Parts: sequence; C-alpha cells; structure tokens
Amino acid sequence: MTSIDFATAQQRVADRRKARDAALRARYRARSSDYALRSTDRLPYPLKNWTQTGIEAWDTIKGREGTRPAFRVGQVDAELLDEELLELLKGQVGEALKYFGSHLRDEWSSEILFALRAALFKLSIWNHDASYGAALHNLRYTDARHTGPIPKVPSRWQKASHGLLSVGGRYAWEKWGTWLADQEGSYEGVSCANHKIETTNLPQPTPTVRVLSQVSSLASTAYFIAAFSSFLLFLINGRYRTLLDRILRLRLTHPSNHLSRQVSFEYLNRQLVWHGFTEFLLFLLPLVGIARWRRWLSRAWRKTKALVKQGNEEEDTGDKGELAFLPERTCAICYQDQNPTSTSENDILIASGASGGVVGSAQTDITNPYETLPCGCIYCFVCAASRLEAADGEGWVCLRCGVLVKECRPWAGDVVEGAYEEKTKKSVSFTEAEKTQSIDKG
Repeated sequence: MTSIDFATAQQRVADRRKARDAALRARYRARSSDYALRSTDRLPYPLKNWTQTGIEAWDTIKGREGTRPAFRVGQVDAELLDEELLELLKGQVGEALKYFGSHLRDEWSSEILFALRAALFKLSIWNHDASYGAALHNLRYTDARHTGPIPKVPSRWQKASHGLLSVGGRYAWEKWGTWLADQEGSYEGVSCANHKIETTNLPQPTPTVRVLSQVSSLASTAYFIAAFSSFLLFLINGRYRTLLDRILRLRLTHPSNHLSRQVSFEYLNRQLVWHGFTEFLLFLLPLVGIARWRRWLSRAWRKTKALVKQGNEEEDTGDKGELAFLPERTCAICYQDQNPTSTSENDILIASGASGGVVGSAQTDITNPYETLPCGCIYCFVCAASRLEAADGEGWVCLRCGVLVKECRPWAGDVVEGAYEEKTKKSVSFTEAEKTQSIDKG
C-alpha cells in the first residue's frame, strides 16, 4: 500500500468515526430535548420560551466535542509549569544582579519579567507552537477555527497577537498600575482610631487621575469576572484554557490522536532516585569519615607524584618536604595556615624579595616547641598536636622532611651558641734577678 492510499484510508476512517459521533450526539440531544420540552410544556408562555432557550444554551456550553485527547489536567499543569519556570529564571537573574547592587532587582523587576517573558515566548510558542510546560505534556497550540480531522497550526497573526497581549499587555498594565499608585499614594490621608489626619499641604489628585483610577478598577474587575467565567467553561468542556486563548481561538491539543492520555513520570522518577542517593550519602559519609578518605587520597596522590618525579629526574638527597626552605625558627604549619596559596620556595622568595630574604615573623615563630618523631623537626605544640589528632592515628607527612609523623615530644634542646675564641693570649715572664731571689727563698 502506498502512502497516498494509506492517507486516504485514514481519512475515510476519520470521516466514519466523525459521522458516528455526530449521529450519537444528535440522538442524545434529541432525547434530552424531548425530555426537556415535555417538562417545560406546562409552563406559562414567557417562562416556557426562556426555559427552552436556557436549556439549548446549556447544551451548547456543555458540549464535549473535540476535547479529546487534550485533557484539562495537562493544560492547567502546563500553565503552572510555565509560571514556575519564569520564577526560577527570575531568581537566577536576581542572584546575578545582586553583585551590581541590590536596588536593581527591585527597581527593574517589571522590565526583567518583560524580557524573560518575551524570550520564553519567542523560543517556545513562536518557534514551536507550544510553551515549555505544554511541550512536557506533549501539547501544541492549534487553530480552533479549523474543523478538519487533522489539527492546523496557528497563523502568524494569532501567535503575534498572543505574544503582544500576554507579554506586552501585561507589562503595560503593570506600569500603568504603578503610575496610578504613584499619583494617588501621596494624597491619601492617614487614618487613626478616632480621627483622620489629612495632608493639606500636598496637592490633591486631579479629576483626571481619579477618573482613570476608577476606570482601571472597573476594567480590572471586569477582566477577572470574564477570566473566571472562561475558566468555568474550560472546566466544563475543556476547550480554551484562558480568556486570551478563547478570544484568539487557540486550543492546546495533542499533535496526534493515537497518543495515550498519560503523563510521563520519568523526570519525577529520576528526581526521586537522585534524592534518595543524596540522602544515603549524607547518612553514610559521617559514619565513614570524610577526613580519613581525604587523607588517604592525598597520600596516594603524593606517592603517585613522587613516583613520577623519580622517573623523570634524580631524587634529591636533601630535605624533601614542601616547606623545607623555611628558617628553623618558623613553624611550617603556622606558615602554611597563613599562606595557603604560596607554598613553594620561588613564591616565598618573590614575595619576600623586598625585605631581603626569607625572614620569619612573630605570627609564624615557634612557641612552646615540640619535636616530631622520628624526624625530629620542630613545630609549635598546638600545631603538631592538632595535626596528629586530625590524622586519627594514621600520621601526617612532615612539611620539612616529608617523613610520616605519628607522635611528638617536648623539645629537649636549647639555644646553641658558637665557641668563644680568645683573640689575645696572656703570658707571664720573670727576670733573672727575680728567678735567683725566688730560688734563694726556696
């Protein structure tokens, strides 16, 4: 069977189905109309006509033709998803603008929302005939004026009018309300419990402003009533979700009638899996000990780096610690805590070149010295004890010599002074007379 024959067969099946549905609807209407007419025949003349007209109008409103498979839950959920996406983008923009001043987010909130709504409309409805929330439910905007079995995409003027009214109209109405509030806000008096303090020094609003305020209030009330009525009709027949869609004859329908009316829960399942996994990690990591794993990884990294260096260049016979170049009076742990970014000898020499060399300071000098075992390097007691306690019995690598340290003890040394050398020597000599006198006396 060719594609043309297959399309023709589908068209015939759709026509027969449509004719059968029309016949069933006509039979149901005839039956209900006969029952309603029999019930209203006994009424007086004016009430009889009014009742029959009301019943026919209710049957028209209640008609459910064309509502499948665009179910109402998916359409309402799509609108909620669009609003949630807008709020998320607004929060991200606000977080980005807080570094330029906290006042920007409040003063330009209307303009930010206008730009976000315009961008979302261009990237979703204008380009793909569906918003992001509707696309998640596999819904597309279609032209309701077309009554054929195959849905027709909206025209450009319908989408342009939708964007102009939903984006530009909402922004203009917000700015109009803000302007009216600014014009009327400073003229209202301050009410107290028993009296009212009027601001007589301030000019009163002009009659034009008062009239515009009343007209705006009436227009807002009328719009909300019309929107509420349109939503009630949507709950009945599921045709048009909003008042704007009803005016422009835009409907949300599935692109194909062969799709099942089911919501995909794959995204929700992924969220639940990742949420359970993160909860499990938050429960497990404190029991395992993050510090122990971090020390194990750092020790493995250092060993790997040492092996790579040993393969590329000869091993140095001197000190192997990363802070072995510091003076002896400087505590390497104190220096590392105060200078976490510059730990190499070149960085130290560059930073201290103006002062004439690497010289310790009072903040990094060793106080209450303790020596580590087995290397014998000198550190502050608090520094060495805190590192050993954090190591939890596994030891830590000495910053001066690179030896694994697991214990420490008080330093038994003292200040070393150089040997004193006498520059002048004293000699005692006797004369011959003095020698003879001393011999005779003896």
